[in-house]
Amino acid sequence: MFEQELKRIRQGIETAFVDKTISSQLTYRPQLVMNNRESNDKVIATLQRELLHCDFFQFSVAFITESGIEGLLGTFKELEKRNIQGRILTTDYLSFTEPKALYKLASLSNIEIKLFETQGSHEGFHTKGYMFREGDIYKIIVGSANLTQSALSVNKEWNTKVISTKEGDYADRILSEFSQLWNHPLSKPWNEVATAYEAMYMAMRQERRRTMIASESKQLAERPCLVPNSMQQAFADRLVAYVEEGRQRALLLSATGTGKTYAAAFAMQRLEPRRVLFLVHREQIARQAKASFGRVLGHEERMGLLSGSSKDYEADFLFATVQSMSQEYVYSQFKPDYFDVIIIDEVHRAGARTYQRLMDYFTPTLWLGMTASPERTDGFNIFELFHHTIAQEIRLEEALEDRLLCPFHYFGITAYTDDDGEQRTIAENGATSVMRMDIHRATYIMEQANYYGYSGKRVKGLIFCSRNEEAQQLAGFLAQLGVKAIALSGADSQERREQCITRLCDDDVAEEERLEYLITVDIFNEGVDIPEINQVLLLRPTESPIVFVQQLGRGLRKHEDKEFVVILDFIGNYTTNFMIPLALSGDRSYRKDTMRRYVMEGTRLLPGCSTMYFDEISKQRIFESIDAARFDETKFLVTHYRALKEKLGRIPDCLDFERHGDVDICLFINKFRSYYHFLVKKEPEYTVRLPLIAEEIVAMVAERLADGKRPHELLILKHCIKGVEDPIGMAMVEARERYGLAVTSLVEQSCIAVLTGSFFVGAAIKKYANAAIFTYDSGVLRVRREVQTLLVHNREFTDIVRELVDLGLYLYETKYSKLYKDTPFQLYQSYTYTDVCRLLAWKKDCVPLNIGGYKYDEYTKSYPVFINYNKAEDISSTTKYEDRFIDPANLIAISKSNRTLQSDDVQRALHADEEGVAMHLFVRKNKNDAGSKEFYYLGRIHASSQAELISMQDEEKKRTVSAVELWYRLETPVRDDIYEYITGD
Repeated sequence: MFEQELKRIRQGIETAFVDKTISSQLTYRPQLVMNNRESNDKVIATLQRELLHCDFFQFSVAFITESGIEGLLGTFKELEKRNIQGRILTTDYLSFTEPKALYKLASLSNIEIKLFETQGSHEGFHTKGYMFREGDIYKIIVGSANLTQSALSVNKEWNTKVISTKEGDYADRILSEFSQLWNHPLSKPWNEVATAYEAMYMAMRQERRRTMIASESKQLAERPCLVPNSMQQAFADRLVAYVEEGRQRALLLSATGTGKTYAAAFAMQRLEPRRVLFLVHREQIARQAKASFGRVLGHEERMGLLSGSSKDYEADFLFATVQSMSQEYVYSQFKPDYFDVIIIDEVHRAGARTYQRLMDYFTPTLWLGMTASPERTDGFNIFELFHHTIAQEIRLEEALEDRLLCPFHYFGITAYTDDDGEQRTIAENGATSVMRMDIHRATYIMEQANYYGYSGKRVKGLIFCSRNEEAQQLAGFLAQLGVKAIALSGADSQERREQCITRLCDDDVAEEERLEYLITVDIFNEGVDIPEINQVLLLRPTESPIVFVQQLGRGLRKHEDKEFVVILDFIGNYTTNFMIPLALSGDRSYRKDTMRRYVMEGTRLLPGCSTMYFDEISKQRIFESIDAARFDETKFLVTHYRALKEKLGRIPDCLDFERHGDVDICLFINKFRSYYHFLVKKEPEYTVRLPLIAEEIVAMVAERLADGKRPHELLILKHCIKGVEDPIGMAMVEARERYGLAVTSLVEQSCIAVLTGSFFVGAAIKKYANAAIFTYDSGVLRVRREVQTLLVHNREFTDIVRELVDLGLYLYETKYSKLYKDTPFQLYQSYTYTDVCRLLAWKKDCVPLNIGGYKYDEYTKSYPVFINYNKAEDISSTTKYEDRFIDPANLIAISKSNRTLQSDDVQRALHADEEGVAMHLFVRKNKNDAGSKEFYYLGRIHASSQAELISMQDEEKKRTVSAVELWYRLETPVRDDIYEYITGD
């Protein structure tokens, strides 16, 4: 076994340092470890992976911060359960390492912590080394990354990972060096030096703070003006354009903490109104908004407050509480057109009588509403109130990408152990009877909350429960545990809520009056601005991605006293668990494969410094929920359709789902054949009815072309609608000039085959028998007479086809246009069997059963290989091949059964390069997902001469059959996140 590992190490060294085309396993190959958003690489993801596979680890890093280790706490806890021991050596160099981080690490029974005291040495200490032992092998990462949040996720860091045996010189030297440092007299166990170092750290921190304040004050004095971020600039541009168009109302929809108030200020800077009214629901927010506007606009003498304690009626920029302004004797002092612009903060509240009174009275040039959560549960339509005009909408992922929000560390945890040793969850099955809280569960919750911690001086947490009764019970049990918490519900007055928020957040409140947690069901889902929140506990099932993001968002606002927010999600056995990866990813396709990948690789895929971790039980529960979920159910689609219709104030078109919706339009097409068919069945206001032939054509275009995976047919339809004489020729010209595509006769003939219907086989022949666009008339290709008549005389048909063409071209440009080399495919995008046959320009489609894993097409000299990486348990034993990746650049695939080395398909693969045959690789994980029809495209492959005849047992027929094991080299090694998802358990 050890000899085999030595061989792999040598091969890995050759690949890394001699010839990158040499085959070797990735886990044995030296690598550059860095942060790269484009390739979804993060240093922290590599550390997590190596920790989970090692049997012992040692770190030597100069600096360790609380935010740096937070994303690793779930992994460290898992190692503690498995009794995987570790040593971490750090230093007091520059007094930078945070004591709170070391206390946290020292609380783990499997990790030893030592601090190297540079104060007693004339030398600095700046090592950054991570060593992982896995059996007889060491994996060692050395480079520039400390255990800090930015270094592990976003900074430009270069680290080299090498693989060595203990006897290797490199490993021997670095392990020896670590041992010397670990046993050095200046390396002290953390518990012996913790008090002294903490005092030194606090003194240095205060000095740094004084220096920072002085520096910031100087910069503030010298800085001429604030500059808008990308979101604020885009919003200001759009709002100015809307005003110039004469629009009188507009909405800004953006996640809490993204800078909506500043965005409004920058927009006012551009619009230059004489008088502005800014309406809020709390005086504190009015003061904050006034200060923000002052920083952007200056002229603070023109700004004033109108609230219970301030009456600046003469101010040109008036920041008022709605409680004060909505009183008749107050608002009647102003003429209805006195203000040029009125801005309503947290506009989702605008359905209340106080707001409606003001909107009925005032007549400004522009009403601007701002909120993070426009969807209402009381039936009031904010979108309608603002004429369905959305100036800007920023989703969670976009906000994280632009670093507008505080990074979050999400932990999906479960498994509460009762006194009898039985494994239970905090809340099982969503049933009321088992939601009762007890002291044991409360204790478990607090143990998790204390372990995963918070950023800042003290915890300022929110807890979301399923029911008010549960919230009250939990508050009582937490009191028994010495935790200061209060349960709030809709029955509590606004004044009481404000008092509790102050007790939670204000550090000037007397210590005996302070709160650590506010517990609620849903009153803090929206409309609450508490930037100090540093921990959020979710003790309820995820019922919708919107609510999940609303509750997550309570902690995402940036604040000077926190670097990150901790999200603890106690995951029970809920059927809606699949919504967790949906909410975190922002994915709208509802593809089960995408959801699973996010659960497995979430930290790599999340933007910025945010991380995600699921323990094994909660991970399994999410997978089970994904497996059981049905995203093609009519009720599901109708619900999302109605939400978008309400948002837009009209029947949405196809592109509206891409730009403003929460689900992919393709879900409607897959279920109903086309969006038109859906509207006919489910929308009473939709009165369009097409003749049967038109419906068949619409269905074919929607099902086969509107996904945008190839633009050529769409361009042909576009020119057919225009009525040009040669729509095919014009389309090919546009494909070249607009998209830079090489148009060959094969591609042109392929398009003709699709649009005449000759491409289709099997059941599709009957399905699309009346859907051909073109036909041959006396040997001449022409638009079908019936189609031509529809295009000329049926405006509704033409509009529907044009809408599908626009959708398809939009999807091509946004999802499929970055073609891999000279292929018609985009690397790592997903394609069905039929997509592959069509894009490779085969004359005819081929049913999956006839492809059987691979198929050669003589006409195009193309040879796609399809691999189901995880085979279903119920398929034939002879087709349950052991296809497997050796590493991201090399794959072993098994031929069909009853093949020898001399079989035609084997020989063709072996000699593909010399015969000019293009081989392409398509892989799907296919784990318990009967609905998955798409494969990841992984690029071109080349068979090596390494092929071996093997025998397989056919269990059904009780016989042995032959097959050939073929080795393939990928032209482009599989990107790490895709590779690990496909090959992972």
